[in-house]
Amino acid sequence: MRKHLFSALIFITLSTCVLAQENDSIRYPNFKFGGVLKSKYEWATDVNTSRFVIRNSRLEIEGDIKPKLHYKAKVELSDEGEFKVLDAYGAYDATENLSLKVGQFSLPLFNSYITDPGTMMFANRAFLGKYFVSSRDIGLMATYNAKQLPIPTKLELAVFNGNSTNNSKWSSKQSYAGRLTLGKMQGWRSSFKVYDNYRLTDVPDEFQHYLMYGADLRYGKEKWKVESEVMMREDKTNDYDLLSAYIQGGYAFALDEKNIVKHIIPAARYDFMDQNRNEGNFDVQRLSLGLGFGLSNLPFQSILRVDYEWYFTNNQLVFFQENEEMDSDKLSVELVFMF
Repeated sequence: MRKHLFSALIFITLSTCVLAQENDSIRYPNFKFGGVLKSKYEWATDVNTSRFVIRNSRLEIEGDIKPKLHYKAKVELSDEGEFKVLDAYGAYDATENLSLKVGQFSLPLFNSYITDPGTMMFANRAFLGKYFVSSRDIGLMATYNAKQLPIPTKLELAVFNGNSTNNSKWSSKQSYAGRLTLGKMQGWRSSFKVYDNYRLTDVPDEFQHYLMYGADLRYGKEKWKVESEVMMREDKTNDYDLLSAYIQGGYAFALDEKNIVKHIIPAARYDFMDQNRNEGNFDVQRLSLGLGFGLSNLPFQSILRVDYEWYFTNNQLVFFQENEEMDSDKLSVELVFMF
C-alpha cells in the first residue's frame, strides 16, 4: 500500500512539474518572426547599362528566453548574392532603465532609417550610411533609457572588435562607441554620436584608425518626416578625412483603403561627400527624387518606389572607381515587402 501511495505521489509530482513547464513554455521562450524582401531594377543613364538586383532578403527572429532575457538573430540571404549573418545577440534588462547586450548588432552610430532596407526612404542609402564603416560589429553595449524624463533620453556605450561583421580576429586594441539620443520617433528627435575605430589590416597587429563623430536632427509624424545628419571621419592613419551630410524628407498622401496602393509618397534628398575640404566645392553631390506607392496601411513600409539620382562630381573619390556606374545618374525601380 505504501509502495503504491509513494508511486502515486511521485507521479503527481512529476506531472505537476511537467504541466508547470508546459504552462511556462507558453510564454517562454517566445519568438516573433519577420523579414524584408527588396528587389530592384537600375539603369545607369550616363553609360546606358542596366541590371536587375535582389538587393536584400532578410529574415529575423527575436523574442524572450525568460523575463528580462531577450535574443535576436537576423540573416541576409542575398546581399547582392552573398549570405551574411547580421544580428546575433542576447540582451539582459538589468533594471527598468538599464540593459546589456552582447553579440553582433548595429553600431550606435547610424540611424536605422538610413541603413535598414525596411525603413529607408530611397532605394540607395545616403553616402554616410554606405561608405564610412560597416554598420554592425561584434561586442558589448550598455543602454540607459530614461523615458520618464521630460525629454526622453537614451545613452548607449559600447566596445567592439572593430573589424565589422562575422570577423572575430584577435587584437591588441578595441573600438569604442557612444551615442546620446534625445526625443522619440514621433516629434523631434536628435542624437550625438562618436566611434573610435581600430580596424586590423592585412599586416599583423597593424591598424587602420578612424575617429568618427556626428549629429542628426529629425522631425516625424505618422504621414511625413524630415531628417538631416552630418558625420565626420578623421583618418588617423593616412590623413584622408571624409565629411558627409544629407537632408531628406517625404510625405504620404493617403488613398482609399480598398486600393492596393494605400499611399502616394513623394520624397527628396540632397547629400554630399567631401575629402578635399580645402578646394572649395564638395567632391561629390547627389540629388535624389522619388515617388513611392505604399502597399501597407502604414506609410513608409512595404512600397513600390521609383527614384532618380543626379550625381555632380568634382573629384572622383576612390569609392566610385569600382565601375562607371557608381557615380552615374541612375533610375531605380524598387519593390520592398516587409512582413
